[in-house]
Amino acid sequence: MTNATVRQCVIYNPAAGRGRAKQKIDETRRWAGPDAMLMPTEGPGHAIELARSAAEAGFDEVIAAGGDGTVHEVANGLLQSDRPEVALGVWPLGSSNDYAFALGRHEWLARRGAGFRFERFRADVGRVRIPGHERFFVNCAGFGFNGMVAHEARSIRRLRGTALYSWAFVRAMIWHYRTPIRTTTFDHTVVEGPTLSVSVDLGVREGGFPITPKASLEDGLFDTLHVSDMNRRQMIRYLPSFMRGRVPTHLTCLTQRLCRAVRSDGEEAICLHADGEIVCDQSAGIREVELELLPGRLLVDRAASR
Repeated sequence: MTNATVRQCVIYNPAAGRGRAKQKIDETRRWAGPDAMLMPTEGPGHAIELARSAAEAGFDEVIAAGGDGTVHEVANGLLQSDRPEVALGVWPLGSSNDYAFALGRHEWLARRGAGFRFERFRADVGRVRIPGHERFFVNCAGFGFNGMVAHEARSIRRLRGTALYSWAFVRAMIWHYRTPIRTTTFDHTVVEGPTLSVSVDLGVREGGFPITPKASLEDGLFDTLHVSDMNRRQMIRYLPSFMRGRVPTHLTCLTQRLCRAVRSDGEEAICLHADGEIVCDQSAGIREVELELLPGRLLVDRAASR
């Protein structure tokens, strides 16, 4: 289908990209979706409501224009609707665009679509459950240290992209570096011991870091990284490797696994993020979490070279 035959709406956060999305949205719309209806969000959670309503109103494609937070909310709205045939599109106009990176949208945006076509596929989705609450995620989830990195990133105003998450990483290193005892089950493999962090990814990047470089959005598997008792000195030494997508697999404190479900419980409350959005912080007192993979649950448009 071409844009002329597809009913599109664009949901965008005017504050995404530290306010830059509002400046870019009209320019991008002129060449990427001139007939698309624009729907600005008014606050946290509003994109979920807008996406669900757009799907139920008969739109064929709902585009998230912004960063991973906007993508997260739009995807949740579509997944809450009763129209699985509605596709998710992404315009990467935010601070961190990890899901867009997995969809090949960075180069598509830089080249204004020249030389690209859209390829529609059914992407895997994750569902995270904590007591009293559940949420979908499309790119990544994590708890422990990486949850605290996402938490710190929310309070940093003047940076974006890799610089934003690098500074958030430093702040988390200073104030939130802990390895409490946890029992974590990856499918049927039970691991008990010190846990700095657990990453449960569908996409390649988490917070701009390509920590699961072999991950696929459609293989029916989570790519996970369990960090046990890594100390600060090791973290600093190997940080450049993490940033280049070269996980130092020779270290016994790092374990990569493929699985379809993760369950974890521990002695301390967790900080948990889904697509960079905080699901719960430590003040909520949540100690247990379940993550489940839903294969091919969401229809998505990605950019592919002609």
